[in-house]
Amino acid sequence: MKKLNKLLLLVLFLFSLNIVTAANVKTNGAIVLQTDFGEKDGAVSAMRGVAFGVDNNIKVFDLTHEIPAYSIWDAAYRLYQTAEYWPSGTVFVSVVDPGVGTDRKSVVLKTKSGHYFVTPDNGTLTLIAERLGIDEIREIDEAVNRRKNSEKSYTFHGRDVYVYTAARLATGKITFEQVGKKLPNKVVEIPYQKATINGKTVSGNIPMLDVQYGNVWTNINRDTVKSLNLKKGDILTVEIFNNNKSVYKKDIPFVNSFGDVADGKPLVYFNSLDNISFALNMDNFAEKNKISYGGEWTVKIIKK
Repeated sequence: MKKLNKLLLLVLFLFSLNIVTAANVKTNGAIVLQTDFGEKDGAVSAMRGVAFGVDNNIKVFDLTHEIPAYSIWDAAYRLYQTAEYWPSGTVFVSVVDPGVGTDRKSVVLKTKSGHYFVTPDNGTLTLIAERLGIDEIREIDEAVNRRKNSEKSYTFHGRDVYVYTAARLATGKITFEQVGKKLPNKVVEIPYQKATINGKTVSGNIPMLDVQYGNVWTNINRDTVKSLNLKKGDILTVEIFNNNKSVYKKDIPFVNSFGDVADGKPLVYFNSLDNISFALNMDNFAEKNKISYGGEWTVKIIKK
């Protein structure tokens, strides 16, 4: 009986260690940069230089620097699209900051998946907070987490605050707790139409276009439409709205891939993120039908 109790205590102890480890995921020495700076000048290079100056063993990667200027929504979506494919412990830096130098908060969000996001809290974290969950948020204490001698710089926090803090966090120069004070587990959110289903009618948002091909992506995932039991060849009535005004309506077949319909014909399919999308085979759906994306673009789908 004593041996059994000791074994039970050992199991409980090991289990508790796993919980602690999971709750305190360490950073892995890598940062991933996202900005709306473009790469025509030296801004991105300056950020990389600051990171390298913190630790010359740091690993710096790029998500994109082609976010449309000032588009917080695009920044939010690209994090949602990409972050889960990076390992836990990765630190993301997202700088799309039209409010730079104002009173918007500079934060580091740790998700329940163990990823870290260094960014202004201006809506950028809307989708990643939903997708990966909020474990904890801390406000960057610029008195200690700021590049030396940059105190009078008010317009390049990406270089002077965000990448500097991210590099220190990623390489273990500071702990997450040393970022700054803990904040409530709530981020600034950009409003948009969540995916819903009512009988055979599905509603959702158009968060992004496939920029290379003009396919129209929605936020309606496979689980949302599970009850429709969609099969190849089913006909769906697709209606697209801009600010609640109908701008497109057509019956379209649901298929597996582009080649399942003739060239130039429309199709409904699941994209690489497993979300309902619309396309023209070998053509540009968005351009042909003047469709864009963002919080004001919504869609309704009805299975016939």
